Amino acid sequence: MNPLRRSLLQFAALAAAGWLKTSQAVAAAWNAAGFEAKATAEVLKSLGASGAAESSDIAITAPDIAENGAVVPIEVVSRIPNTQAISIIAEKNPFPLAATMQFANGAEPYAYVRIKMGQTAHVRAIVQAGGKFFTATREVKITIGGCG
Repeated sequence: MNPLRRSLLQFAALAAAGWLKTSQAVAAAWNAAGFEAKATAEVLKSLGASGAAESSDIAITAPDIAENGAVVPIEVVSRIPNTQAISIIAEKNPFPLAATMQFANGAEPYAYVRIKMGQTAHVRAIVQAGGKFFTATREVKITIGGCG
């Protein structure tokens, strides 16, 4: 076997097993309080975003009417410079915080997730940029609940 090929295969196996990590792939600290919170106000407090300002520079793409609340596609794009994190909140869910993504070193602030929603509610995106918090909301109507 070619020694270069063998080295590449060993490297790929170690990376697939999770034993090799780049500095960009280090996981952020887990926000246990945020994901265990049962009210939107508690989630905002855990994120430090209680006074988040409304922003038109945050675009939320979601269906107006989701036929199945078990799989609701949500896309968030932030045009706010120096975006550091995007969090997605489904306000009437039993546990409203659906996702938090952190961005480093000028990564494109884009998030796409599929979330469960139990009923018609506002989906809120919280963006952290430059030490400040911004928000945008969009209502999603659910015909069959997914969190029941």
